[in-house]
Amino acid sequence: MATTTKTEGSVPGTAKVPAEAHPLAEESSKIASNISYHACYSPHFSPFKFDREQAYYATAESVRDRLIQQWNETYLHFHKVDPKQTYYLSMEYLQGRALTNAIGNLNIQNAYAEALVKLGHEMENIAEQICAVLYPGDTTENGKLLRLKQQYFLCSASLQDIIFRFKERREGKRAWKWSEFPNKVAVQLNDTHPTLAIPELMRILMDNEGLGWNEAWDITKRTIAYTNHTVLPEALEKWSQSVMQKLLPRHMEIIEEIDKRFMAMIRSTRMDLESKLPNMCILDNNPQKPVVRMANLCVVSSHTVNGVAQLHSDILKAELFADYVSIWPTKFQNKTNGITPRRWLRFCSPELSSIITKWLKTDRWITDLDLLSNLRQFADNEELHAEWASAKMANKRLLAQYVLQVTGVSIDPNSLFDIQVKRIHEYKRQLLNILGAVYRYKKLKEMNAEERKKTTARTIMFGGKAFATYTNAKRIVKLVNDVGAVVNNDPDVNKYLKVVFVPNYNVSVAEMLIPGSELSQHISTAGMEASGTSNMKFSLNGCIIIGTLDGANVEIREEIGEENFFLFGAKANEVPRLRKERENGLFKPDPRFEEAKQFIRSGAFGSYDYNLLLESLEGNSGYGRGDYFLVGQDFPSYMDAQARVDEAYKNRKRWLKMSILSTAGSGKFSSDRTIMQYAKEIWNIEACPVP
Repeated sequence: MATTTKTEGSVPGTAKVPAEAHPLAEESSKIASNISYHACYSPHFSPFKFDREQAYYATAESVRDRLIQQWNETYLHFHKVDPKQTYYLSMEYLQGRALTNAIGNLNIQNAYAEALVKLGHEMENIAEQICAVLYPGDTTENGKLLRLKQQYFLCSASLQDIIFRFKERREGKRAWKWSEFPNKVAVQLNDTHPTLAIPELMRILMDNEGLGWNEAWDITKRTIAYTNHTVLPEALEKWSQSVMQKLLPRHMEIIEEIDKRFMAMIRSTRMDLESKLPNMCILDNNPQKPVVRMANLCVVSSHTVNGVAQLHSDILKAELFADYVSIWPTKFQNKTNGITPRRWLRFCSPELSSIITKWLKTDRWITDLDLLSNLRQFADNEELHAEWASAKMANKRLLAQYVLQVTGVSIDPNSLFDIQVKRIHEYKRQLLNILGAVYRYKKLKEMNAEERKKTTARTIMFGGKAFATYTNAKRIVKLVNDVGAVVNNDPDVNKYLKVVFVPNYNVSVAEMLIPGSELSQHISTAGMEASGTSNMKFSLNGCIIIGTLDGANVEIREEIGEENFFLFGAKANEVPRLRKERENGLFKPDPRFEEAKQFIRSGAFGSYDYNLLLESLEGNSGYGRGDYFLVGQDFPSYMDAQARVDEAYKNRKRWLKMSILSTAGSGKFSSDRTIMQYAKEIWNIEACPVP
């Protein structure tokens, strides 16, 4: 039998592979040879070393060989069959590390892992962490132009490719008509960033293909659908008319014509809505700041509009787009978001995945997530409890090592790991979380040593990013870090409480944090979160949620059982009244809320002046001021819910049962289900598998 070299640094071309008869060994030998080939004949080759970077590039190129082969076979099959296809346009793909994801989805992870061992490397050691993403600032004229150029480039390049494929599949066939285009093409706009696809498709059809307005408009409306992701005013994209005119004058002409025809339709068929036209029209011609309302353009021009959680979709229909609903009642749908169980359980938590497969006696749950519901019958089984606890503890230890590595803070895996990771925004209420931590710290300081021993030790972790120009978000991040610096170095308290801000949060970091979590905070002001998907990822991994009835929290709570969800806070339909009461001076803050704020103002966490941040929680209500996001309103019920968490965590049998039931109730939240619903109910497409 031939020997293999496993010493890192050997020249890959000299590695020999054994000729075992086992299929995995045979496959891994072929893969090792292919990796060696790419290592020798790529720009990254060095005759003196075969280090991790070289191993990564050679492995990635080897995987790409397989992907390209499958892509080519798929493209050829689609060319022959000519099915209807969906093209999903999004400016915000946070796809994470592609190498391990691709290998896992190809179901060849074991073979690649063994092949790399033959070449002296471990799979987990060579995996492009992606650590930088371009979000151009748009506070300046040049920044706005750059963002608009990026959006137009995505839309124009995509549509030109789509049209090229459509024409290519018609070469040599019978005479065809452009009216067939929507029967072969569905374009989904992910939020308003790709809205320019609407005037761009109109421009191509009219200016390049010679169609008249009516035919081009009919094709465009039957082709394009729009997913809304927010009800936040600042996130409903608006573009300056002057910027649009400067960069895209032809598109501005088309948008003006769409708007003119829409208003004419309202005046001729719905005179009762004429008074609403200033808010419904696409062009806001306010002389101080004339803008193009991209969300309005999407609603007017799309055949279907959907929200991404039932509550969110209900709010869109009842509030944000209510007038449009009265014109087109069947245009509006709900499609609750989903997540891929491959990345968010199978790949990032292999030990827990193996336990699930063992107890379900199948791994088909990976592609049929509803099968997780069968775990419910074992929720009280002590053997499963022991295995589940072991897997969770292993993930917590890995996370503790990572936190120590990137922050220098040592955290105790035996403490409750309490995590909030998401974009930093006032409506997501990281400020509520850190105020709760401040109050917890103050109470711990007031206890004697024996009293502290009776408390539930907790490690509170934050992570997330914000736009560079969002000042209050920066203040919140600074407060978290300042609180952590004091708490983590306080010898009286740091056995019972740690506060950590995990830097550079991204998908790869999430793959460490989520499997190691035990409690996750999804605490946005009710009615302001469209859906959220991190709540689904945490729940899938057996993490208990503390949260409001907002976004997908509502449906998660229904699926996992309300007894397994720590609920607090005002409901969405109560928020307007509570804001009005605040405006009229009727709100009486909870003493604990005032105590936490005063403790920060006392200088307990350093000399930085947090008054501007804290003043956003005070005074009369209004967007961005006067506690618009109801932090003070929800603080007492939040602290009461946290007290229930502390008690539940002390009962390990109860907590493990809740954890198992959280995973068991997560079947609905598979992206496989979401995509199938889009395919059937919006895109009207069917699966077209390659033979």
